[in-house]
Amino acid sequence: MSTPAQRIPDEFQESLNLPAPGQVDTAALAKARADAARQQATARSAMVAYSKARDEAARQMKKYKAKGATKAQKAAATKARAAALRTMAGQTAIRNNALKLQAQAQNSAYTINGDFDKLLTGANRDAYLALQSMFKQMGLGSLAGKIFEFAKQGYGADTISLLLQDTKEYKERFKANETRAKAGLPVLSPAEYLATESAYRQILDSAGMPKGFYDNPADFQRWIASDVSPAEIKSRVDLATEAVNKVDPNYRGALYQMYGIQGQDLAAYFLDRKVAEPILKKQAAASAIGAAALRRGFGLNTIDLEGYADLGISGEEAEAAYGQIAGSFESMLGLAGRFGTGWSQREAEQEIFTPGKAGSVGAESAFEKGKRLKSQERAMFSGARGTSSQGLAAGFRQT
Repeated sequence: MSTPAQRIPDEFQESLNLPAPGQVDTAALAKARADAARQQATARSAMVAYSKARDEAARQMKKYKAKGATKAQKAAATKARAAALRTMAGQTAIRNNALKLQAQAQNSAYTINGDFDKLLTGANRDAYLALQSMFKQMGLGSLAGKIFEFAKQGYGADTISLLLQDTKEYKERFKANETRAKAGLPVLSPAEYLATESAYRQILDSAGMPKGFYDNPADFQRWIASDVSPAEIKSRVDLATEAVNKVDPNYRGALYQMYGIQGQDLAAYFLDRKVAEPILKKQAAASAIGAAALRRGFGLNTIDLEGYADLGISGEEAEAAYGQIAGSFESMLGLAGRFGTGWSQREAEQEIFTPGKAGSVGAESAFEKGKRLKSQERAMFSGARGTSSQGLAAGFRQT
């Protein structure tokens, strides 16, 4: 038989409202949640005890007022009711303290999770929400804690905005303004700064610039600091696109087929060599090596190709190497199979491109493996030739 649930009076109902974990200190948040839950359980237990004591006090009062109750019965009822009232007072104190600790733990969880709006009320909360949204759009969501502290102190939105301009995060976000001021150029307001960034981004997006190329605020600092207008950037993009269109179509086609480099990537190269050149140089070198592999019927592995490119292997060297690999690959497969092992394209490449590179822990390098297989083959055929020669000589002597 199940125990009936205890009724908790409406005036003692308390709900636990904690945020779900996000990108926060999960251990600290879990502790705060556990503390709040524990205090909630204590408060509920106190509520149950309070209700029982209240009911007991009511029963004893009825006994006291009962018709025909003797003096002794009234005295006993009075004593029992007083004990029940003391229990009610004690449980009320326990409950109130538990609710206080629960609120502290809950607020700690809100702070850890960045839910600062739940810690504010009225005008302070409205100011926080408005500023937090605005600064988040600026890429300054990290200022939420500082906005909360200012709002908690009762500062208005305008005052908080001014105070935030002195923070390290704000100055870093609009860093180009510092350079502009030193150069005697007018400092841009946040709205003007953001509008300029947006114009740059729109121009580059429309031109199909590759992802990762001038698509975050730090990338635009130099242009804003130098007072480069969006119109000038548009002119540069047009020139870059025109330059790409003049590139040898065969070269452009090879880059696309071997590595996936498209015209927009080359436009980025022409637009700002300092940003794009290191990326494109490696891609171009790797695609040249890959082209040599494809021409010989081999597959492509981007990581391997980039590694060979980092070694400084040129397209011409790759052509010669894959010619050598192709000439011996089938025989090496057969040789490896004969001795119970395998031979892969990667091993064939490493035998030539990285002969000094060690294999995995305790394993021989591709160069050593190839050398061993060829040595075993020579030894096997040398032994076979020796036996055959001896047989022929004996036969010749017997005739």
